[in-house]
Amino acid sequence: MLSPGVVPRAHWRDNYRGASATLPPEAYDAIESSAQAVAAIIARGQPVYGINTGFGKLANVRIEAADLATLQRNIVLSHAAGAGPPMPVAVARLMIALKMASLAQGASGVHAATVRQLEALLAKGLTPVVPCQGSVGASGDLAPLAHMSAAMIGVGHMIVGERTVPAAEALAEAGLAPLQLGAKEGLALLNGTQFSTAYALAGLFEVETLFGAALVTGALSTDAARGSDAPFDPRIHRLRRHKGQIATAESLRRLMAGSAIRASHLVGDERIQDPYCLRCQPQVMGAVLDILWQAADTLATEANGVTDNPLIFPDSGEALSGGNFHAEPVAFAADIVALAICEIGSLAERRIAMLVDPTLSGLPAFLTAHPGLNSGFMIPQVTAAALVAENRQRAHPASVDSIPTSANQEDHVSMAAHGARRLLDMAANARTIVGIELLAAAQGCDFLRPLVSSPPLEAVRALLRRDVPRLEEDRHLHPDIQRATALVTGGAIVRAAGSDLLPTLDRRGVA
Repeated sequence: MLSPGVVPRAHWRDNYRGASATLPPEAYDAIESSAQAVAAIIARGQPVYGINTGFGKLANVRIEAADLATLQRNIVLSHAAGAGPPMPVAVARLMIALKMASLAQGASGVHAATVRQLEALLAKGLTPVVPCQGSVGASGDLAPLAHMSAAMIGVGHMIVGERTVPAAEALAEAGLAPLQLGAKEGLALLNGTQFSTAYALAGLFEVETLFGAALVTGALSTDAARGSDAPFDPRIHRLRRHKGQIATAESLRRLMAGSAIRASHLVGDERIQDPYCLRCQPQVMGAVLDILWQAADTLATEANGVTDNPLIFPDSGEALSGGNFHAEPVAFAADIVALAICEIGSLAERRIAMLVDPTLSGLPAFLTAHPGLNSGFMIPQVTAAALVAENRQRAHPASVDSIPTSANQEDHVSMAAHGARRLLDMAANARTIVGIELLAAAQGCDFLRPLVSSPPLEAVRALLRRDVPRLEEDRHLHPDIQRATALVTGGAIVRAAGSDLLPTLDRRGVA
């Protein structure tokens, strides 16, 4: 249930994973109070932006009372001018829930019927078709939210199960009537950062699973290369004080505890130090964790905020114009998450490259018993490198690319939508890299038999081997990569290793 005020981040995660969202009955009292405040403003006849004036550069145009409903319908239709493929259903549903939470705080001037329509869309499985391109994250995510709103008034299309049907038809099938917008309501639906925030939260939730998986495969690679766990000693990390680094080192240490592979080279190993991709995992992944915590805090605050304009204050009867729709916090958070994804994949690829290089790993070249006749993991490493390069290209900060719009009325924009939309594709690339590392690290450990790794890592290897046998001779590797990546994506390897061993966005440290 979306209680107005502070909604825990875990609720948004659940909503993204498919849970519905409802409002408590008491929320509708605040909603109706703000609608009554708008009615009082209209009755006084004072000009208030977006209620009885035009929009943007046309704010100086006064609109007569008889045309106020037409004004709100027109803004929805004229702003539904997006482009590109539709939003994923899961992200679109999260966007709807975020809009509900914002309107429920009683500062937007909409009627209860408008919020109930949003609630009904989630409950009945109606998802507006929302083109994913067209927002610059300035005066709200105008075009995407306009497409959402258009579907609510029966214009455009909706996804219902596996079908895409006209919005009016979808509403009728669900026993709903097209929404009739009153004063301020179209603007309240369109203004806001819910499109950008939904995409950014979705990216964050995918990275949370990715991060844990990368720690597991990093530990497995360390064992496969007979690396040292001395760099994970807590005394090292306490001296530097970064919380993410301390938590990450503890996770790696606990993942490797009890490894017979590690015990086999505690004495007499001629190597002095491991490559950075092994030795500096706490420093790199810990820094990633710190910035993910920061982004998570920012996005949780944004999800609980009110970001439309003007804002209605029923206690004083005022409507105040401001700039809460400017999505700069979301843009910065999305840029941070993009950097984190890029570094997770980059470090994992370096471990793959280390494992296939016999001079660094001490394992057979390209992790095949008969190199030359077999190429082994030669090209999976190339694929990982290609995905790293693609993510690096996408990781350029979107927030620095402001471009003026609306006849220079919106002369500085956040580009939050661009920054947030790329995250899901970047996370998918990084999951594949980590999936390839899972295959390579397990193969490396196979060469060390009969020695075994730690119980958590052996549980991960057993899980993989149920789907993917050891590579004895060259075979079609694409299905292997798909299966390993699926274990990363669904969080199966995190669960197999023990999720209690890993830090999360909700737990700053390990239990």
